Amino acid sequence: MTHPFSKTLLDWYDSHARELPWRIGPGVDVRPDPYRVWLSEIMLQQTTVATVKAYFERFTSRWPTIEALAAAPRDDVLAEWAGLGYYARARNLHACAQVIVADHGGAFPRTEAELRTLPGVGLYTAAAIASIAFDEAATVVDGNIERVMARLHAVTDPLPGAKKRLYALAADATPQHRPGDYAQAVMDLGATICTPRNLACDLCPVSDLCQARAQGIAATLPRKTPKKAKPTRHGICYLVHRKDGAILLTTRPDKGLLGGMAELPGTDWADEAPPPAPPLAADWRAMGEVRHTFTHFHLVLTVMRADVPMDARADRGRWTAKMDGEALPTLMRKALTCGLGPERLI
Repeated sequence: MTHPFSKTLLDWYDSHARELPWRIGPGVDVRPDPYRVWLSEIMLQQTTVATVKAYFERFTSRWPTIEALAAAPRDDVLAEWAGLGYYARARNLHACAQVIVADHGGAFPRTEAELRTLPGVGLYTAAAIASIAFDEAATVVDGNIERVMARLHAVTDPLPGAKKRLYALAADATPQHRPGDYAQAVMDLGATICTPRNLACDLCPVSDLCQARAQGIAATLPRKTPKKAKPTRHGICYLVHRKDGAILLTTRPDKGLLGGMAELPGTDWADEAPPPAPPLAADWRAMGEVRHTFTHFHLVLTVMRADVPMDARADRGRWTAKMDGEALPTLMRKALTCGLGPERLI
């Protein structure tokens, strides 16, 4: 028997589905391309639809198939990803493409269980691909869907403790018929109507079923356990500007934060101001500070600059005169802008 929530929501989706570059809309007798579904879902983790659209268009234009992406140099993939954040996703994206080509003949596994064996594919992403691309009745739960379920059923227990209950409620509502459309419908509802703030309950197709609205507590849900304050770390980066305009860059280790990305040489990031560690002796001058927030801490990075002659020799790094081919994370773009001015960047 179809859950009344999913039936009503699918009727609404048929008329109100968002048009997205990776989506096959309702009523179209074509299965979505699993490559495009997978790519979009990886990009959308911790990132907004508005930001992802341009990246998705560039990726699919440059690498239109899983085989093309698997064959691409990893540094090219990281460079194209630069600015999208959470860079482990890009490393796993490339690794996953290579596994699919090498071990699966270029065809995505079709079940949630098989998909979860791939690099960078967790519970949510596997369920989303299985549901949207292969019509498996997998339980898809992201932040939007947790919020919808919490309000629909007036779940007042705070997150993350309430996750198991919200997952069970989402599983109960998932239909056997059109599960992929249903998953996208709940995502659309959470993204456009049942939003974290400024709820549009008067436009909601399932408002009559919403227990939180009936109790007048919808805006307070889902509740969350207060987070601990993030610590602040400090570091120094060194912008070495050669006479011909080249900049000294290093590459971060593959494992860890911003793994495999390009950066200005610098110190470790520590709770206390670290001792200087310039890559060469020079006339250094402070250009200012840049601030950046990661998942678990805030960073204050002091930017030091030195202008050096053509024969300057550094104890680490490589020279580059063209930044647009480099896998520069947002933090390093901030640092370069601080040290050079915005006109020098790409």
